[in-house]
Amino acid sequence: MNYLEIFGLIVGLIYLWLEYRASIYLWAASIIMPAINLKVYFDAGLYADFGIDIYYLLIAIYGYFAWRYGLGKAKKEKREALQVSHTPLRQIPILIAVLLLLWAAISFVLIRFTDSTVPYADAFTTATSIVAMWMLARKQAEQWLVWIIVDAVSAALYAYKGLYLYSGLYAIYTVIAYFGYLRWLKLIPANDND
Repeated sequence: MNYLEIFGLIVGLIYLWLEYRASIYLWAASIIMPAINLKVYFDAGLYADFGIDIYYLLIAIYGYFAWRYGLGKAKKEKREALQVSHTPLRQIPILIAVLLLLWAAISFVLIRFTDSTVPYADAFTTATSIVAMWMLARKQAEQWLVWIIVDAVSAALYAYKGLYLYSGLYAIYTVIAYFGYLRWLKLIPANDND
């Protein structure tokens, strides 16, 4: 058994529990997890997953400050802690377009420059995770729906690559993401109309 995988599993479960509770401390766990995953993913030839960990570190910093201080546009504007909200409908086509462009670009890189045996699946989970993390950093409830897709595909991909503990972790993520979505819907303020 790979001890990094076991430690990653433990940190992953803590992270998921913190995310479910909409706790700002999830961002601390989201800094630790990429550090663990870098070696695991590289050794498994999951290069896109390896590469996304840099993005995860950056988005964790952004997410912490967004959750803590809000997203005020002007310095004079009073900034408050970010509340859970719906994804604005006008953003959905943009998010889908970004997802498709990222998937195509990452697939191209994996096919052209690596020995990846699963370039399309690896690129899909990576591109979709980028979009989901951005939605999480903005505290949008529908990020959970995107994670359900990512987690289900990742569970199958990791099982295929022999990363059974990670596969199990992502299977658990898939189920809990559904309940996370239901919980976050209850946290949305009544005046959020999007």
